[in-house]
Amino acid sequence: MCRPRAPRLLRLARTAAFYVVTFAVVAAGAIWLALRVSPLQTVSAAGQTAQVGATLPNASLRGPGELDLFGQVMATKPDFAGPIRPRLALEHITIDPQVIQMLRASGPSKVALTLSQQLAAGWEHYFLWETLIAIGFAAIPLIAIAAVRKRPAIWKLLAGGIAVVIAVNVGGIALTASGTPQVLRSVKTLDDLVGVDPLTGTAAAGAPQPGVQAVVIGDSTAAGWGLPWGPSPTAEDQACGRSPQSYAADLAAANQWTVLNVACGSATVENGLLGPEVLYNGQIAPPQLPQAAAATRAKLVIVSVGADDLSWSVMTQLCAAQAVCDDKVSSAYFTQLLNTFTRNYYQLLSDLDALPAHPAVLVNQYYSPFGVNVGCLQKYGMAPAKVQVLLARLGQLNKVLQQGANLFGFGVATPRFTGHELCTAVPWVQGPSDSAPLHPNAAGELAIALADQQAFPLLSPPPVELPVPAKTPSPTATSALG
Repeated sequence: MCRPRAPRLLRLARTAAFYVVTFAVVAAGAIWLALRVSPLQTVSAAGQTAQVGATLPNASLRGPGELDLFGQVMATKPDFAGPIRPRLALEHITIDPQVIQMLRASGPSKVALTLSQQLAAGWEHYFLWETLIAIGFAAIPLIAIAAVRKRPAIWKLLAGGIAVVIAVNVGGIALTASGTPQVLRSVKTLDDLVGVDPLTGTAAAGAPQPGVQAVVIGDSTAAGWGLPWGPSPTAEDQACGRSPQSYAADLAAANQWTVLNVACGSATVENGLLGPEVLYNGQIAPPQLPQAAAATRAKLVIVSVGADDLSWSVMTQLCAAQAVCDDKVSSAYFTQLLNTFTRNYYQLLSDLDALPAHPAVLVNQYYSPFGVNVGCLQKYGMAPAKVQVLLARLGQLNKVLQQGANLFGFGVATPRFTGHELCTAVPWVQGPSDSAPLHPNAAGELAIALADQQAFPLLSPPPVELPVPAKTPSPTATSALG
């Protein structure tokens, strides 16, 4: 009597094992595919745009998530429970009054305060979409298996398989990643996500310099790159390209002030102004902003920064060498650099706003080195269409500089080289054969000083009128750009 039951039980066991294996394989494959293709959820707050998704399953049960900060991929500072962890991408920042208000109230890293709430909501929305997509991926093989086996009914196999997918997906997330939204909501600053760069924000101010009335910080434009050194330059002056023909020296002479020029060639906001800069000869230049803070009685800080953050020199050389300059790759790269610069510029503006002496701040925009006629540059591959692309990108940089300065209540100076660009009779820009192509020559530095003088007329004692930039033509261009 018992023998007939054995084959039946065996068949039931085999059938059950088949469905268990089938449902497990289909569920695992569907969830894996869904994690790969589910669209990241876009969230916005405080002028920032971010995307939220999930990493692929990890072998460990706890670890960091993944953060894409303007194209730079790094592990998050906080750890998350579970094999599936958040993948976050901060891709755009826009200067607006809301961001400035938050910066002034709580510091630059607090711009993530409201964004953290959106990140948690984006994580939850992402998994709703991921579950629906996983169901779609599971339905295809389940229908195919039911059609081949012809039993049970397709709808029964489909319903069972989808139930397993939902249970595994939702249940697995509930068990292993239930704490992720809480961790994301606890993130109050960008520093909470990425940590603090040990090279920035940690340098102490130098020895007090109460005799300094104005400080110039920035890049090679402010340093006077390519112009002659003074009679006794220091090793740092030489490595940074600081010249007594810079606009800082012109302003000092005109206003009878002591002007401290700590600008340095190739300086960026992160590596130069806020953090130390490794110079081309291996020397380390100290951060510029702490040196400005040491000028405890300074009435003015002038800032020239942005070109090196955007790799302007390299972009110009690539533009000259390529057939076109506005290809999708270089355009995307420029946008990425501009977004990164915007965030770092926020940090700089906030730190300038918090200087103990509360000096006035003047941000210099960049001059246009190209005029209407670029015929003398065509032999170097610089056609008029290419120049228009470069000028458009320069305009985007200048727009960011002006927007940020205006929202903080800082001044903006706009040097005009009209009629004295490259290929004119009397250029104020160093040519391709000079030591620093596209940088201002001595007359160009004087023109920048004039723009600063006009933008900040409240100098004391009454300023001496600056002379008109000299009309001495620069050497004929004979070598390639860069």
